[in-house]
Amino acid sequence: MNLTSLAWLALAAYGAHILEEYTFDWRNWARAVMKLPVEWSDFYVTNALVVVLGAVQAELAETWPLAPLAYAALMIINAIFFHILPFLRSGGRFSPGLATALILFFPVAIAMWRRAWGDNVLDVGTAALAVVTGALLMAYPVVMLNLRSKSYFRQDRP
Repeated sequence: MNLTSLAWLALAAYGAHILEEYTFDWRNWARAVMKLPVEWSDFYVTNALVVVLGAVQAELAETWPLAPLAYAALMIINAIFFHILPFLRSGGRFSPGLATALILFFPVAIAMWRRAWGDNVLDVGTAALAVVTGALLMAYPVVMLNLRSKSYFRQDRP
């Protein structure tokens, strides 16, 4: 399978992941386990952006392999830091999204990186930039969630 096909598959995997999170009440889990001040509207907007980014990275895969590699990094970072580690730290409390993270994210993301390696479009610089980009994409909504309660960012003040 080529990198473009894998990139589209990654978007499909993310769609299944979003469905699992929604179905098993990710919002209340994130509030209880991760102490994130999240609402369902945050979930919807953030995941809409993830879907848009998924389509963009799949379209760019052939000409800019950094895009799907960053998306693959985002998937792995999400799986590890937002599902596996919280699951372990909480003593095995189910994390909505854990199943798709394990069953879909790891195989698809690893396949994307292996395909890029096989196509000779992966070097140390690209790998580092992809991981940093994936980490920044994962951190961005979390940082914004935490900033919005700060007085400077509140729009309900005079």
